[in-house]
Amino acid sequence: MELRDKTLIITGASSGIGAAAAELFAGEGAKLVLGARRQAELDSVADAIRQAGGRAVVLAGDVTDEEYAAALVARALQEFGALDGAFNNAGTIGAFAAVPDMETDNWNAVIGTNLTSAFFAAKYQIPALIANGGGSIVFTSSFVGHANAGMPGMGAYAASKAGMIGLTMSLAAEHGGQNIRVNALLPGGTKTGMAAGDPAVQDFIAGLHPLKRMAEPREIAQSALFLLSDRASFVTGSAVDADGGVSIRLT
Repeated sequence: MELRDKTLIITGASSGIGAAAAELFAGEGAKLVLGARRQAELDSVADAIRQAGGRAVVLAGDVTDEEYAAALVARALQEFGALDGAFNNAGTIGAFAAVPDMETDNWNAVIGTNLTSAFFAAKYQIPALIANGGGSIVFTSSFVGHANAGMPGMGAYAASKAGMIGLTMSLAAEHGGQNIRVNALLPGGTKTGMAAGDPAVQDFIAGLHPLKRMAEPREIAQSALFLLSDRASFVTGSAVDADGGVSIRLT
């Protein structure tokens, strides 16, 4: 088992990539603290894990709340005695609008949910990892913040995801000597709730990828599993594409 007895936090765990990661990581032996805003959906994910013989506890809350970031770490220490890593996956796209037309509230909400939450997560996760002798942190960024940050109407999303890559590199440099690895995972279009909508739009998104399809959430979770496992022991400070090749089309 790739994650045997490792205690991990997963945010955005109530659906999509986060829920797929929870199922996958539990099957690989991890002890999980699952976070998201929706209590009922979190409970459903955790119940399924427990019924399959896995270990998971939940704590509902908002990743834009600094106290919630601290509480997730405290829950991991209380329930399992240590923290080995985290998949900081919660995020939002926000409203599509050119910057001159964008509401300030939308900008603040997207930056807060995607980037400021990453700062909060690192602020509380890293001391716990240091106390445990090291560990691994993975942030869910996006190809939009790397190879195609100028995608029309996505200025806030692109800025937040690009900022996450910069934060990843800084954290990796600051804490590598303490046996802490930090990486950003950059999915392409993925079949999640955020991607739901007009089938024609989904077909267009699929067509952007050289693989001519969107990813299943479990495919992205597999990449996160690698980065959190000992197989990635010499990988840090990286922006890791799991994007079906869309970045090579857009660069």
